[in-house]
Amino acid sequence: MARRTTAKGGRYLYAIVAAPGEQTYDFPGIDGAPVYSIAKGRVAAVVSDVLNNRIRPERRHLAAQQGILKGLLFRADAILPMAFGIIADGPQAIQKILSRNHQTLLQQLHRVAGMVEMGLRVSWDVPNIFEYFVNTHPGLRAARDRFLGPYRNPSQEDQIELGRLFERLLNEDREAYTEKVEEILSHYCREIKQNQCRHESQVMNLACLVPRDGQDRFEEGVFAAAKLFDNNFTFDYTGPWAPHNFVELNLEI
Repeated sequence: MARRTTAKGGRYLYAIVAAPGEQTYDFPGIDGAPVYSIAKGRVAAVVSDVLNNRIRPERRHLAAQQGILKGLLFRADAILPMAFGIIADGPQAIQKILSRNHQTLLQQLHRVAGMVEMGLRVSWDVPNIFEYFVNTHPGLRAARDRFLGPYRNPSQEDQIELGRLFERLLNEDREAYTEKVEEILSHYCREIKQNQCRHESQVMNLACLVPRDGQDRFEEGVFAAAKLFDNNFTFDYTGPWAPHNFVELNLEI
């Protein structure tokens, strides 16, 4: 990525877009700075001027970056969102990056052209996930009774073994449920990526690459998948977002 500037007058990088020329945008950047593009060939970097060589990940800065990416979704056919905090020394440094990585950027832009990212998180909606598994997995219930029965003083090894069994069953169920959901959503998405679950009661955390004009159909797919599950599960989908999870850049600087 672009190296961070050591002097004033840097350019904060929000995204790469396909563009034949340079343009300005009507939404503000970090600290209210004007947002514009710096082009090289068939690609352009969307930037704003910054005075500091580092931008803290404060709520207002994160909100500004997200707002720009949201705005670009409706102004560019394809965007490659950049990670937070990327600052280049100036226009020449950005043009150098665009020139050296021109073909790679074009390939990535082609991959996500006309697409948005939708998120889907499925969770177990139960008061206690361990007790839920005890009640739905006879093997775990038997192990719990064996190790933690009223006349037992479980050792640390017993507790570890019980925890390992619970974790194995948890991951097996996650894999099985995710496979069912992906089988349905594959008819509505170009690509699906599995992200790490954020907490123990989360079943799956999916990122889905969806055509911009296919968001309603994606919603239909989510409801179709939800019908396979009972009231112990919740489905939460979000978006549209810039395709963060489907941009794979290893830029030469």
